[in-house]
Amino acid sequence: MAAKACTPSIWACCWPKCSSCQGPTPMQPGELIAGDRGARAQQGDDLARAWAVLGQVMDPEVPVVSVVDLGIVRDVDWRAGHLHLVVTPTYSGCPATEVIEGDIRQALEQAGFTTPDLERRLTPAWSTDWISELGRERLRAYGIAPPQGSASKRSLLGEAPQVCCPQCGSAHTELLSQFGSTACKALYRCRECLEPFDYFKCI
Repeated sequence: MAAKACTPSIWACCWPKCSSCQGPTPMQPGELIAGDRGARAQQGDDLARAWAVLGQVMDPEVPVVSVVDLGIVRDVDWRAGHLHLVVTPTYSGCPATEVIEGDIRQALEQAGFTTPDLERRLTPAWSTDWISELGRERLRAYGIAPPQGSASKRSLLGEAPQVCCPQCGSAHTELLSQFGSTACKALYRCRECLEPFDYFKCI
């Protein structure tokens, strides 16, 4: 049986209108048909779900804060039908960068996001200013003093941080070493409770 010729549908660019005219009425510029609105709503729900999944991906060096808490994930959006993420490592030579990106891919794929696209972006450079308030509280509860003040203010004015002990809260602390357990931390000691602790340096 020969295939019948088909007339292209115009419903994607026109709205039916209830009037004496039986023909469809052209849509207003920028107006969305119901199917498009539903697709946009679904994409928005999926983005919210992706952010929730990322909130469970922990930093391998500080396993109580997520990549969202640290501000490593800068953007999540849809591009050409795939989830697109912009990721900025804490510093360009961070040895955990590939591990973090692998953990992000695995978590998203397990949640049903197939072949997520990760873009590693180094400019602007990551700053401790991007750490969320929740992330700072989690660092403190873990025994790491969170960064104090603003990175930009410190770089301009050279202000020394007032580091409080995460154990007892005392501001009577002293610097032992510019480098702690990792390059992004400094080693301090509290003069009140005498406990040593890491301080997440403000950069």
